Amino acid sequence: MRDIGFTGGRLDRADPLRHDEAGFAAALADPAARRLVLQGYEPEMVDGRLGWTGIDPEDGPDDHVLLGFEDGVPHFARLTAEPASGRSFEMIAALHALEPGEAATYAAARSVLDWHARHRFCARCGAETQPFRAGWGRRCPACGTEHFPRVDPVVIMIAEHDGRALLGRQPAFPQGRYSALAGFLEPGESIEEAVARELFEEAGVRVTDVRYIASQPWPFPSSLMIACIATALDDRLTIDRTELEDAIWVSRDEVRAALAGDATRFGVPPAYAIAHTLLKEWAE
Repeated sequence: MRDIGFTGGRLDRADPLRHDEAGFAAALADPAARRLVLQGYEPEMVDGRLGWTGIDPEDGPDDHVLLGFEDGVPHFARLTAEPASGRSFEMIAALHALEPGEAATYAAARSVLDWHARHRFCARCGAETQPFRAGWGRRCPACGTEHFPRVDPVVIMIAEHDGRALLGRQPAFPQGRYSALAGFLEPGESIEEAVARELFEEAGVRVTDVRYIASQPWPFPSSLMIACIATALDDRLTIDRTELEDAIWVSRDEVRAALAGDATRFGVPPAYAIAHTLLKEWAE
């Protein structure tokens, strides 16, 4: 099993309880119940771990999402009205420090809380919706439509040619960082087709032989990163400057050096990002 950021969750998500309003209310009233402590959407850390506190007795079921159970103890996150924004330096430091299982719990909480904040009104009739299914859905009281959290699939990929990998750089990246290219899947498109399209659109590279490597939940706001490697037909680049600032071919030795933190002409993504895993997989 690869060590991939935001995976390895330890909570039992207790799906049957999502259909049991009385059971959900009882779990919320359990004296042992814990609520994730967040400042906005950023985790409050206690000795390098996620911070938890008790449930406010004045809060009701509509205020919380059931994250799941660990050792019989129910764990919750409290809904907020404001959508998530960017990531602070403190959050980035916390992500580096969190254990894999805790990072997975945080990722689930952040994604579903942000979904609630962004989907307060029915997409069908415009009426305000209400949480149900232990916080894993919203129901419209006006037209009865039920809405559920969505995950956006994203392909993230390396094209390889003659022992080299294609990496790109966006203007928003930290200075010197390069990463695998990425893009959202479009309706009516397979993973393989999305990989080929994105590589051609962003770098002008035609590919074949797309191979799946691994996947990762990415809670900014709620994506599923699907990591792949493909074989490029040639190494000619035509860079779309609206998407990429630059793109380069790099050798395995260069990638190994960058992963080891040695001085190279580029830096790599952080270890909790699946682009890091993808580069490591390719280099090895």
